[in-house]
Formats: sequence, structure tokens, C-alpha cells
Amino acid sequence: MTALASSPSARSARLGLRATPEQEVVLRRAAEVAHKSLTDFILDSACLAAEQTLLDQRLFMVSGNQYQALMNLLDRPEQPNEGLADLFSRKAPWDAQ
Repeated sequence: MTALASSPSARSARLGLRATPEQEVVLRRAAEVAHKSLTDFILDSACLAAEQTLLDQRLFMVSGNQYQALMNLLDRPEQPNEGLADLFSRKAPWDAQ
């Protein structure tokens, strides 16, 4: 269940959509397989896709101060990190044979 999921009683916004008969058949079959109502299936699927789309954004708008703070972090000399050194010194599970 996504962070955007809610109980049916908490829903107040109404969305309308049109589908081809073939799309309706596929959606109804998938909802049945998932043991969900058609509405719940469509909303859950749409919210997952929407969240993924938002997470996949490559452009981030920040203030000049935020940008400078990030640049300062990236320009700092690297610091020793024992955990990373240990991790990178081990073979990957698929290589360890």
C-alpha cells in the first residue's frame, strides 16, 4: 500500500475516465486477481505510477543558498570511511565461489 492510499470513506475527490472495452476487461481481470475493487485497483496502480514518476525527476529547483551548500559539500575533501572500505574490500556474493 502506498503512502497516498486511504480508506474508501475518506475519499472526497471524484475522478472520471474513459477506457476502451479491452482496457476495461484487462483492468477488471487484474482487479479480481488482486482481490480489489476496480476503483481500488485503478487508484493504487495510478498512485504507484505517479509516485515513481515524481521520484524519477532529474531536475531539482533549489535556491542559490541551497545550491551553494551542495557545492560546498561536493567540494570537500573525502573523509576516511571504514565501513565503505570494508564493504569494497569484500568480494560480491556472486563473485565469491
